[in-house]
Amino acid sequence: MNQVVKLMDNLTERDGLNTTHHSSIKLYKASTYMPPMPLLYQQGIIIVGQGKKVIHVGDKTYRYDPNSYLVVTVPLPAQCETYGSKDEPFICMSIDIDMTLLNAVIDSMIDKSSDNNFNTNDNYQSLFVTDTDEYFNDAVLRLLSCLRSEVESEIIAPGIIKEIVYRIMCSKNAPSLYALTAKHTTISRIDKSLRQIHNSSDISINVEQLANLSHMSISGFHRAFKEVTSCSPIQYVKKVRLNKAKNLLINEKLKVNVVARNVGYESVTQFSREFKRYYGFPPSDLNSVR
Repeated sequence: MNQVVKLMDNLTERDGLNTTHHSSIKLYKASTYMPPMPLLYQQGIIIVGQGKKVIHVGDKTYRYDPNSYLVVTVPLPAQCETYGSKDEPFICMSIDIDMTLLNAVIDSMIDKSSDNNFNTNDNYQSLFVTDTDEYFNDAVLRLLSCLRSEVESEIIAPGIIKEIVYRIMCSKNAPSLYALTAKHTTISRIDKSLRQIHNSSDISINVEQLANLSHMSISGFHRAFKEVTSCSPIQYVKKVRLNKAKNLLINEKLKVNVVARNVGYESVTQFSREFKRYYGFPPSDLNSVR
């Protein structure tokens, strides 16, 4: 077991999501193979220590493992397949993307040197996989090491996270994150509407309002939204609702009818039908696992 895997393993108490001393960093572990299932990827950086994942977004497939890392520039619904076992569990670390930090790194790079691969073209990917290198791996190892201590997580981790973001901005895929911070790019406009959707208490949607927020016509907004997320605004909202519902059923142990109302469904029957169609089992199955 290499150092990265050993540190990740020591930081994960159980299968599933594990928090750390740093609020923007979490670790995930799976000791069994998990077939393709719906998952809402949050905006962030995912670094694998062991095992691999295959994800499907629209008609595209992405694979990442210990030799690569995944960057998700906007929250995306996907189908996710996890390869892990009891002897060699899948284990990874996720780091939230802090837009203030990202902007600071980009500003410093532009200010200090013109030798970067940024551009002002509307050139982006909603998510991308990049090979790791020795500098990236070294930063990951130091970050995992300091996560063992609450004090080091507070004092040292922010600097290492900034270094990791810098390493990503030195990669060939930097334009995707640069486009996210630039004004008037398609992805930065759609990101505003996505934030509005995720910040809505009942995940309601008004396409005209979202289009106005993105400074687009309704037809242009529909086209751009699907280009970024691989689904229509209505489909996206439905998937976000169902993801939130699943989390409420598992973490809050709420009843199905209460969850349905909380995520904006007027009909419990419709909610149960769409939940089963999306996840492959009814929401009542999660109510029974307590």
